[in-house]
Amino acid sequence: MSGHGYDGGRLNLPFVGLPTFGKRPLVTDWDRIEAEAAILGAPFDAGTQFRSGARFGPRGVREASTLFSFGHAGAYDHEDDVTYLPGEVRIVDIGDADIIHTDTARSHANIEAGVRAILRAGALPVVIGGDHSVTIPCVNAFDGEGPIHVLQIDAHLDFVDERHGVRTGHGNPMRRAADHDHVTGLTQLGIRNVSSTARDGYEDARRMGSDILSVRQVRQLGPEAVVARIPEGARLYITIDIDAFCPSIAPGTGTPSHGGFLYYEVLEILQLAVQRHEVAGLDLVEVAPPYDPADVTSILAAQLLLNLLGFIFHARAGDGNMA
Repeated sequence: MSGHGYDGGRLNLPFVGLPTFGKRPLVTDWDRIEAEAAILGAPFDAGTQFRSGARFGPRGVREASTLFSFGHAGAYDHEDDVTYLPGEVRIVDIGDADIIHTDTARSHANIEAGVRAILRAGALPVVIGGDHSVTIPCVNAFDGEGPIHVLQIDAHLDFVDERHGVRTGHGNPMRRAADHDHVTGLTQLGIRNVSSTARDGYEDARRMGSDILSVRQVRQLGPEAVVARIPEGARLYITIDIDAFCPSIAPGTGTPSHGGFLYYEVLEILQLAVQRHEVAGLDLVEVAPPYDPADVTSILAAQLLLNLLGFIFHARAGDGNMA
């Protein structure tokens, strides 16, 4: 019997070994990424305005994702009659971008370098934050990669141009995205209550090409009508702030906002969106494990990401229509 396990081979159970995302292979050489999708951690929250903790998001989501890592034969969904993420879909975890505490510019530059490395490899970038400012370097990395349309699922508009001299904090990412020529527009879903952005920011957002819907408006329209509002042929960059969800199911976040989405509301929108649009990249941000009893927020984030990846690669295989 070897030191690695019994003679029948390693079981590699969720609680054994390194907690990479979904227990997928770890790749530390960013010049040798060979995969369809690559996970990058962006553990940055130095610009937090309310309470810190999102820096531990990548670690928490990875740990939670091991719950869904029993083998690599895919995950059968009896509702759709589809096996998602079969073994031939190669997903790797490339670790974290290096973060320089209190240095937003250099930390963001390191995140951007990680996304660019994934894009050079021809893989789908999947970034786990960190606060929502990490979307800024992610979107920056798509300069020269063709046009993208940002699909944002969030409680807050995040369209502040500048506040107290800050232009690259967690209240600025959608405004910074709209500044880019390669961003053709934004669809912003779940925006509600007292937001991060004043009225003039909402006016600027609409003027610069944003379509803004609250949770109640999304529910009134339904998933089909909501997804139909995304411009035909748009290539999507998806950014999900976990505070888009009701804090009754996602309490572990820095700025909780009551009245949010439930799980299947978001899942159905994403499923339809990726059936109809190419996805160029995605991130999930603002999971803050210090405020997360029983890890429910991290588990929600991990489950949502794995399901979304399943939908994306099922659609890419030409099987976008569910049974």
